[in-house]
Amino acid sequence: MKKPSFLILLFFNFLHQGFAQYWQQEVDYNIAVKLNDSTHGLDAFETINYKNNSNDTLHFLWIHLWPNAYRNDRTAFSEQQLKNGNTNFYFSKEKDRGFIDQLNFEANNQALTVEPHPLHLDIVKLILPIPVAPNNTIKITTPFHIQLPKIFSRSGHLGQSYQIAQWFPKVAVYDKEGWHPMPYLDLGEFYADFGSYDVSITVPSKYVIAATGNLVRQQKDESFTTYQYAEKNIHDFAWFADPNFKKYIDSSQEIKFEYYALKEIKNADNILSFMKRSVEFKNSLLGNYPYKTIKVVEDINKRYGGMEYPTITVLHADTEKDLDLVINHEIGHNWFQGILATNERTQPWMDEGMNSYHDRLYEAKYYSNIDGDEKKSNSSKKLSEGDNSYALKTLQATNFDQPISSNSESFNSINYGMIAYEKASAWMKHLSDKMGAENFSRGMQSYFTQWRFKHPTPLDFKKVMESVASQNLDESFALLDTTGFIKKEPKKTKLNFLFNLDQKENIQYINHAPIVGANFYDGVMLGAVIHNYNLPPGKFQFLLAPMYGTRSSLLNGLAKANYRIYPSNDARHLTIHGNFAKFTGDNFQDSTGKINNQPFTKITSGIKYVFGNLDLSKKVRKWIEFKSFIIDETTLSFTTNPTTNELEITYPKQRLNLQQLIIGMENTRVLYPYEVQLKTELEKQFARISLTTHQYFNYANGGGLNLRIFAGKFIYRNDNVSMNRFATERFHLNMSGPKGDEDYEYDNYFYGRNEFDGFAARQIMERDGAFKVKTDFLSNKIGKTDDWLAAINLTSTIPNSINPLSLLPFKIPLKLFFDIGTNAPLWNAAGSGSKFLYDGGVQLSLLKNVLNIYFPIVYSKLYGDYFKSTIPGNTFKNNISFSINFKELALSKLFPGFNL
Repeated sequence: MKKPSFLILLFFNFLHQGFAQYWQQEVDYNIAVKLNDSTHGLDAFETINYKNNSNDTLHFLWIHLWPNAYRNDRTAFSEQQLKNGNTNFYFSKEKDRGFIDQLNFEANNQALTVEPHPLHLDIVKLILPIPVAPNNTIKITTPFHIQLPKIFSRSGHLGQSYQIAQWFPKVAVYDKEGWHPMPYLDLGEFYADFGSYDVSITVPSKYVIAATGNLVRQQKDESFTTYQYAEKNIHDFAWFADPNFKKYIDSSQEIKFEYYALKEIKNADNILSFMKRSVEFKNSLLGNYPYKTIKVVEDINKRYGGMEYPTITVLHADTEKDLDLVINHEIGHNWFQGILATNERTQPWMDEGMNSYHDRLYEAKYYSNIDGDEKKSNSSKKLSEGDNSYALKTLQATNFDQPISSNSESFNSINYGMIAYEKASAWMKHLSDKMGAENFSRGMQSYFTQWRFKHPTPLDFKKVMESVASQNLDESFALLDTTGFIKKEPKKTKLNFLFNLDQKENIQYINHAPIVGANFYDGVMLGAVIHNYNLPPGKFQFLLAPMYGTRSSLLNGLAKANYRIYPSNDARHLTIHGNFAKFTGDNFQDSTGKINNQPFTKITSGIKYVFGNLDLSKKVRKWIEFKSFIIDETTLSFTTNPTTNELEITYPKQRLNLQQLIIGMENTRVLYPYEVQLKTELEKQFARISLTTHQYFNYANGGGLNLRIFAGKFIYRNDNVSMNRFATERFHLNMSGPKGDEDYEYDNYFYGRNEFDGFAARQIMERDGAFKVKTDFLSNKIGKTDDWLAAINLTSTIPNSINPLSLLPFKIPLKLFFDIGTNAPLWNAAGSGSKFLYDGGVQLSLLKNVLNIYFPIVYSKLYGDYFKSTIPGNTFKNNISFSINFKELALSKLFPGFNL
C-alpha cells in the first residue's frame, strides 16, 4: 500500500488532537469497618466499583495497600524516614508496627490473582479474569484486616486515640500517562480518582467519631455504635476516633462546621469563626466550596501544622493566630487538592504552592492593623516579604535550590517546605505581577471552574491563565523548571549591632558585637567581633575579632576571610580562604619576677573544593582541600655566656612552614553516619600521612557506639639521626591524645597550651591514637613513635536499661570508652611483651560533646607500671584528663546535612 504523505499524517494528527477529549476513571467505594480498641485492629469489608472511562482495555489494576508501609523497616516509607533523619520507625518494636492482611479479592465470585509489586510491598497487581473494556465497570470485593501501628506518620493510634488515614485497599490512578502505582511516603502526598464513598464505621460506644463526608445514619447496638458517612466527588476518606473528643458545631449556614477538641475549650466560637472565614475567603477568590460539611480535628500528637483530607483536617497550633493560619491553610487544601486533584507526588507545588500563596493573601488581609489604601499597600509588601523568605534565599545563594517542578521524592525535608511551598508561592506572586492582579484573579477562578473534580496538570493551568490574560506565559512557566529565579538586588552597606534578624534584600549588614575569651596566659580577653555573616550568605565573608589580654597586656585576636565560587547548580563549590590568629602560647617568669610572654601567630591560606551532589536529598559530601601554614612561635632558650659564665635567657623566634592536603568524605545520615579523611602533611624535615575514619552505630533505644580508626606513618625527609629526631619530636605520632605543645597546627583550643602540671596540664586532644591516659610526666611518652602507629577508639553511650543513673530526675551524660592500639616500637622491641596497648574507662560529655572529661579505669600493664613509678598518691584522681573541642559547635555537627 502506498504510504500516505506527510501532510495527510499531519492533518489526521491535528484532527486527533483537536477532537481528543479529557477522560478520567471513576472509582466508588463501599466499606464497612469495625474497630477493636483492645487489639488496635480494624476488620472490614470493601466493595470497589471501577468504571473504565479510558479508550484502553484494562487487563489488571494496581492496588495500594498502604498500611503495609508500616510492616517492616525495608519499605519506602521507612527508608525515607531514615533519609530525612528520623529513626523512630526503624527502631520501633514489632508490636508497634502495622500491616494489612486477610485480603481475598474477588470479581463476579471469582478469586483474583494477586501479584506483588517488584519493589514495594504496599502495592499489588490484580490480574482481571475478564478485561475491563472502555466504558465498562468491574465490581471487586475483599475483606481485610488492619493492625494499626502507633502513629509514626498519618495513620495509627496513640493509646485509645485513633487517626485512620490512607487505610483501605485503593486503586491507583490510570490516566493518559498510564498507571501511577506509588508507595506510601511521609514526605510526599497523593493522587487518586474521584468517586462516591459510603463508609460505615462501628466503634465501641464510648468513642466520638469525626469523618469525611456527611453523617447519614447513627445506630447503637448493645455496646457498639455504627456511624454511616457518605459523600460524592471525593478521592479519599479519613476518620478519627477518641473517647475524649468534645464536639462543637455551627450549622447556621448551608455548610455545617464542626470542631473536635480533646478537652473542653472556651474559644470554640473563635475557632468555628476562623473556619467560616477561611471558606468565605477561598469562595471569593476561587469558587464555592461544593460540600455540605467541613471539619477540623485537634491532633493528639500536638505536632504543629496539619494534614488535610476531603472535608476534614487534623491540625495543631500553639497560639490563636497560628491556629487561624493553620486552619486556613489546611482548609484551603479542599480547593487545591480535594477539588483540584493534582498529582502531588510529581507536582507538589500545584497544591502546596498555590495554597501557600493564598495563605499570604489571607494573612495580609486579616493581620494588618492599617486601614484603607495604606492597608492594601502594606499587604502587598507583606506578601512579598513572606514569599522571599531568607531560608529560601539561603538555599538559592548556596546552590541548594531546586526547580519548583521537582517531584516530592527528590526533595529533602527542608527543601520540600522551601521549594514546594515558599518558592512556588513566590512564583505565584510573580505570575500575578506578570498577568496583572485582575487577570490573575479571573484566571484562578476560571482554572478552578474548568478543572474542579478533575486532574489538572501544569500545562492545563498554563492554558487557562494564557487564555484569560490573552498573553504568552512561556517565559514565566519556564521558571518552574529552573533554579534561582528570585532576583538579587544591589546591596547597600549598613553597620548593625549583633545580628539583624530583620534583614533586608538590598542591605549588606556589617555586624559588630562585644566578645570575651580566655586562656591561661592572656587571662580574660575583652574585645569586639566584626563580621558580615548574614542570611542569605554572600560569596565573600569575613570576621575580625581583636581582643586585649588582661593578664598578658597584649593585643591578640583572630581574623578569617573566605570567598566561595559556585561553578554549577548542584551544590558543588570552591572556597578560597585565609585565617590569622595571634595569642599567647606560653610565658616564663624569670629570676626578677618578670613574666615574659611567648606569643604565637598563625597564618593559614588554602583552597577547598566540595564536589557536587545531584540528589540533594542525600547527605554525602566529598571534598579535597589544600592548606598552607606559616606559624611563628616565641620560644625559650637558656645559654651560658662564655665570657661571664652567667646564664642568659633569650626568646628567639621559630617559624614552621607546613603544607597539608586533605581528601575527605562524609555521610551525615541519621543511621550509621560516617566520615573518612586522608591527610598528608609536609614540612622541610618530615612528612606525615594519616587515615582517620569515624563510624557511628545507632542503638535501637537511643544513643550508640562511635568507632574511630586511625593509621599513621611518619617519614623523615632527611637522615634519621638523633638531631633530627629531637627537632621533630613534637610532630611524632602519639598513642595518647596529644597535649598542647604537640598541637603543632594550633588547630585545637587549649586553655593552658604549654602547662605541664596542674589542671590545665590534663587537657588532651583527639588526634593520632587518642588514648585518654597521659604519660607525659617523663620525657619519653609511652606509645610515641617516629615510625607507624594504628589505633581503634570506641565510645559508647550507656543504655538506660543498665545505667543506674537513668533513675535520677536529671540526665548525666556518661559514656564508656575503650582504646586499643599498636605501633612500630612494640613490634620491634625484643622480648615477649604485648604488641598492643589499651585503656578504658568512663567519659562525661558536656555541652554537646564540646567538653569531655575522661576517667581511665583499666589500662595495659605497661601503663600501670609507669603510673606506679611516676605518679605519687591517688593514681585514679591524678590520671583524669579532659578535652575541649569547639568544632562540635559547627553547624554541620549541630544540624547534620547543613554544609553551607
